[in-house]
Amino acid sequence: MRPAPGGKAEGQRGCGGLIVTRNLQKVYSGGGCAVEALRGVSLEVADGDFVAIVGPSGSGKSTLMNVLGCLDAASGGYYALDGEDVTRLGSDGLARVRSRKIGFVFQNFNLLPRLTALENAALPLMYLGVPLRERRERAEQALRNVGLYHRRNHLPAEMSGGQQQRVAIARALITRPPLLLADEPTGNLDSASGGEILRFVESLHEGGTTIVLITHDEGVARRCRRRVEMRDGRIREL
Repeated sequence: MRPAPGGKAEGQRGCGGLIVTRNLQKVYSGGGCAVEALRGVSLEVADGDFVAIVGPSGSGKSTLMNVLGCLDAASGGYYALDGEDVTRLGSDGLARVRSRKIGFVFQNFNLLPRLTALENAALPLMYLGVPLRERRERAEQALRNVGLYHRRNHLPAEMSGGQQQRVAIARALITRPPLLLADEPTGNLDSASGGEILRFVESLHEGGTTIVLITHDEGVARRCRRRVEMRDGRIREL
């Protein structure tokens, strides 16, 4: 078995899911009041699953995504990712998990405007200290995988929205993370480009990538294997 970061080997997940949360809570305090954004969220996502999180604005979707992505810490409860108890980690531990176990795709692409497609795709490897030659080779392959090797030297402004999102997906997957988190990945695209990106995300799932996707679009959600709804900080299976 391959040792997983944090000292556990694959297959030692206990509860059997890539993601396991139990009674997850998140409370924001300020101005003399407290807001419960997550209220006892329990969720399991298996290896290779494809889950849509739906719900109205303010329901807790983004807060849950931030906690699952180790961008924010829960206030209470339990969260294990790939067999590692994330709720016990400090900021350095959360950063390690983010960089090695999670790929992110955002609605606004979040590409650096002065970097080429190749340079944007390679960024996570630079932060991990991967040598320049290996970074370039892996970034070139990542762009081939999304059909954009021919645009490797183009800046984001020289590409369509759909092409920019494909670069963002290449960047998200370049570290070969076990989990891909996608926050409204088609939200800023026209219907044709959005359909293209969704088909590509489906192909990633068919290839074995575990995907958790936030969307307000029921048509997108119905194409996922599972749908769960957030409402008032609580979650239920649809």
